[in-house]
Amino acid sequence: MPSLNVMYHGYKYFEQMTGAKIVGGTIGAFVLAFACTTPSTVSNKEWWEETDKKFQAWPRTAGPPVVMNPISRQNFIVKSRVES
Repeated sequence: MPSLNVMYHGYKYFEQMTGAKIVGGTIGAFVLAFACTTPSTVSNKEWWEETDKKFQAWPRTAGPPVVMNPISRQNFIVKSRVES
């Protein structure tokens, strides 16, 4: 069983915790958690460049414009009127 002197000093340590120590420790914990959980693909610049090339290479085609009926939630294709 620890002596009363050790218990008293242990209590004093927690009593002297300042806001700077608490904030610093919290930030350090988040940095450590982020560094240990970041996948290698996120930190790899070459992977980002190759992925961006693939996304930019996809064909960008769109369907006809539609208008949504908010009551029945049905989409209607909008056709332009041909003037005669």
